[in-house]
Amino acid sequence: MSCEPTHLPDPDQLDIPALREKYREERDRRLRPDGQEQYAPAVEGEQALDYSDPHMPRQDREALTDDVDVAILGGGWAGILAGYHMRRAGVENFRIIEQAGDFGGVWYWNRYPGLSCDNDSYCYLPLLEEMNFFPSKKFADGFEIREYCQSIATKFDLYQGALFHTCVNDLTWDESIRRWHVRTDRGDDIRARFVVIALGPINRPKVPRVAGLEEFEGKIFHTARWDYEYTGGNQREPVLDKLRDKSVAIVGTGASAIQAVPYLGKYAKQLYVLQRTASTVDERHNTPTDPAWLATLQPGWQRERQMNFHRAAIDGLMPGEPDHICDIWTELNRNLAAEFDRVGWPQSPEDFLAKREQMDYRIMERLRARVDAVVKDKKTAEILKPWYRHMCKRPASSDEFYPTFNRPNVKLLDVSSTRGIERITRRGFIHESTEYEIDLLIFASGFEVTSDLQRRWAIDKISGREGRSLYDNWAREFRTLHGVMAHGFPNQFYIGFFQGGFNASTTETFNNQGRHIAWIVSEALKRGATSVEPSQEAQDAYVKHVREVAIDTSDFFRECTPGYFNNDGQEIPDESGELRPRTYTGELYGLGYYAFEKLLEDWRSNEDLAGLEIES
Repeated sequence: MSCEPTHLPDPDQLDIPALREKYREERDRRLRPDGQEQYAPAVEGEQALDYSDPHMPRQDREALTDDVDVAILGGGWAGILAGYHMRRAGVENFRIIEQAGDFGGVWYWNRYPGLSCDNDSYCYLPLLEEMNFFPSKKFADGFEIREYCQSIATKFDLYQGALFHTCVNDLTWDESIRRWHVRTDRGDDIRARFVVIALGPINRPKVPRVAGLEEFEGKIFHTARWDYEYTGGNQREPVLDKLRDKSVAIVGTGASAIQAVPYLGKYAKQLYVLQRTASTVDERHNTPTDPAWLATLQPGWQRERQMNFHRAAIDGLMPGEPDHICDIWTELNRNLAAEFDRVGWPQSPEDFLAKREQMDYRIMERLRARVDAVVKDKKTAEILKPWYRHMCKRPASSDEFYPTFNRPNVKLLDVSSTRGIERITRRGFIHESTEYEIDLLIFASGFEVTSDLQRRWAIDKISGREGRSLYDNWAREFRTLHGVMAHGFPNQFYIGFFQGGFNASTTETFNNQGRHIAWIVSEALKRGATSVEPSQEAQDAYVKHVREVAIDTSDFFRECTPGYFNNDGQEIPDESGELRPRTYTGELYGLGYYAFEKLLEDWRSNEDLAGLEIES
C-alpha cells in the first residue's frame, strides 16, 4: 500500500511572511508567565477531582520486604517491553511495580468514549509478529490495545511478582549492600539489585489551576478517569444516555477531546467545548485490516513498515521511496519527496529546510481550509483554525469532530484571550462575564509530559551515590550514557525520551531501550557484578557526541504555540545559563534512529561493557 501526495495550495498563493507573523501573534497571546505551574499535579485528596482507580478496586495487602534482581517501575508499554526483554535475556527474578490495577499504562487509564490509537496500529503496537497478532483496523480501538498489552504480559509471565495499585515513593542506593531500596505507599521495602524507571511520558494527569474549582457542586472528572456510572454506556458501547438531560463542559480540544467530543455532542442536552488552542484535525480514513494484505506479509514485515514510518514521519523518505503509512504524520515528508523526485533533490541542508518550511505552511493552509469546508458557522470555524507550524501540537484525525459543531446543542467557546478558563462557580463557569450553568465538567487537559521529572514521576526522592539527587543532577540538562544510565546512579536505568533515540515511534523507542538495558543487566549478572555505572569520562564523551551531531530544534519549539510539546512555552537554563525550550522529545540523535540503534548494537557486540565501571 502506498499513496499519492495530497493536493495543496501553490506556494505563490500564500503570503508566508504574513502567516509567520500571524503564528507569532497567536503564540504570544497564549503564553503565560506561570508555565507548567498553571496546572495542578494529580495528587489524591488535594483537589476537587478523584484520581483513584475507577476500573478496579484497590485490595489491601501485607507490606513486602524482599530481594529481587530487578525492579521495573511502570506497567505501561515501557515496563511491558522492559519485562519482555528481561525474559528474553534470561533475567527471571524481577518485579514490575505499577500504580494502576493492571498492565496497560495510559491505555489502562484512558477509557473515554471514542478512544483509539492516532498512529498506524501496525507500527505502534510492538511485537506483532512475536505475538502473531493483527490489529482489527488501521487505528485500533483503546480497549483492543489494552487487551493486547495484557496478552503480552500473560504470554511472557509478567504478572509473576507484579505489584499493582502500588506507587513508589523513594529510591535510595544502599552502598553497604549494593542495592536500591524501593519504598512504596504500601509500606514495601524492596531491595533491588537493579532498577528500571519505566514510567513513560503520558503517566500523570494534569488539570488547570482554576479559581473556584473547589466550589463547583456538579460532577467533575478527567478524561483519564472517565466515569461511565455517571454518563452511561461503557468503553465498548459508549451510549452516554445518562447525559440526555445534562449540560456538559469539556476543557480542551487536544487528542482526547477530539475523540470524546462527538459522543458528548450526540448525547448531552447541551455541550460547551472550551478551547485555548485549536488542533489540526485531518480526515481519519480508519480502514479495517485487509485479509488480502495480511496474506502478502513476509517475516520481518513490521520492522520494514516501522522503518518506512520513521522515515516518512521523522527522518525523511529516501529518493523514490513510497509512503506506506499515508496519514497526517507522514504527509509533509511524503509531499516533499514527491516534489523532489519531480524537480530534483536539494543540494544543501539550507535549501532542504527552506522547502520543508514552505511545505509546512501549505499543509497548514489545507487543514484550515478543511475547517471552512465542514463547519457551517463561520465564527466557530475561525476559532477552530490552527495557527502554528505543523508539529507544534500533536496532529489528529477525525471524521466526526468538526461536524459535531454543526449540532444546535454544541457551542464552542474561545478561552485564548483569558489564557484559559476564567473562573468556576458553584453552578458552572464564567466566560466573558457570562455564567454558564452545567451539570458535568470534564477536563481533557492532558498529562505531565514535559514538566519537571519529580512532578512527572511523582517519586519523592531518588538518591544515588553519596545521597546525590537525580532530580538535582538533571535539573538543567540530561547527562547520560546511551540515554539509559547516569554516572553516580549505579544499577539504575531509564526508559523514555532523554538523550538520543527518539527518531522513532514511542513504542519502538521503548523497545530499543528495553533491549539494551536487559542486555546490560544480564551481562552484569553473568559476571557477578554488584554494581555497574557509566564512568564520568564515558558519559562526558557520549554527551559530547550527542551534542555534536544534534539538530538544534530550539528556534522551532520557541516559536510554537504553548503546549506539552514545548513545556507550555516555559524555557529553562542549560548548564551554560542559556535559556532553551524543554521539549517532548528530549535530545534527538541527529544522525537518525537507525544510526542510534547501530551505535547501541555495535557497543553490545564488543561485549566489553566499554565505559562502565564494574564492581564485583
